[in-house]
Amino acid sequence: MRVLFLTPWYPSANDAMLGLFVQKHAEAVRALGVDVQVIFSQSWRGTWRQWRALRRIGWMPDIVQLNVVQKQGALALWLKQHFHIPYIIIEHWSGYLPENGQFKQLHLVKKRFMRRVCSEAESVWTVSQPLQQAMQNCGMKAKQWGTIDNVVDDFFFQKPNSTNHPLVPPDRKVLLHISCFDERAKNVTGLLRAAKMLSERRKDWLLVLVGTGIDYQECRHYADALGLIQNGLVQFTGEQTPQQVAEWMYNADALVLSSRYETYGVVLAEAAAARLPILSTPVGIAQELSDLIVPQEIAQNKPGRFAEFMETILWSKEQKPKNNDTANRFSAQTIGAKLKSIYDSSLHNNL
Repeated sequence: MRVLFLTPWYPSANDAMLGLFVQKHAEAVRALGVDVQVIFSQSWRGTWRQWRALRRIGWMPDIVQLNVVQKQGALALWLKQHFHIPYIIIEHWSGYLPENGQFKQLHLVKKRFMRRVCSEAESVWTVSQPLQQAMQNCGMKAKQWGTIDNVVDDFFFQKPNSTNHPLVPPDRKVLLHISCFDERAKNVTGLLRAAKMLSERRKDWLLVLVGTGIDYQECRHYADALGLIQNGLVQFTGEQTPQQVAEWMYNADALVLSSRYETYGVVLAEAAAARLPILSTPVGIAQELSDLIVPQEIAQNKPGRFAEFMETILWSKEQKPKNNDTANRFSAQTIGAKLKSIYDSSLHNNL
């Protein structure tokens, strides 16, 4: 089977993290013997140039996987019309979510184009139920809807040999936050305000913030202004490798996510794979996985109540480890098999 991935996001020398979830889907089906070629471009001209290069070597797909309904959808439509090659959509874009609002700002012509691409796909698969609902609320229609997970690396499922992290003080409970430090989406300052409120009640805990991003320095300055860094209650690690993130998860007592919106929330899946309790706002796949859900208005406007949720997740004696079935749904083997089944079904329906 030959599958063509069309995507505006994919890891490169300029950004090794951009579209990593798309690459992991490609690797998952390649491991099952599927011949996958990837066209990665954010312009129609670049997409067409890469397509012509594939044709020069005589390569033609059996099916197309359109990752995100953007300009690349024009090639998916053209291949369907001229060569009767079916396509499916795997959608990741947060622009449909009302908290993001980018879809509503698009020109009417582009909205119509995207709706047409969606309606002519064999099926549309979103990475979370909230994203699917948001697409439908934006007027997107499909022959068939479904959800599919992102892939979690194998090492998140395996407890490391050492679970004593050198940066974790003894006798402290550890809250772990991992994000790209984009304040508009991640609400890190809201989390820091809650941490400040928690510090007024007790100090036997540590909040570790992993990652970097456009608002990283602003968040550091804010934590410093609140006195959280000087008091040893907050640590910023900067960017970490995925293996280091997994190590942090096995040394933490809970993951906390304060996001205003997520299409998926891969850190939620990684925490579930590591059997780590999760405290999260109701975003992405959080409602399927979280041990404790924080209402959005509390996370954004009531730091004292948010602090109570943090205290509950850290000192509750009722937390139960996540079962293997929940965690294994994120493995490359599981997701690769599901994608291949979708391809098989789409090709059969197209006969």
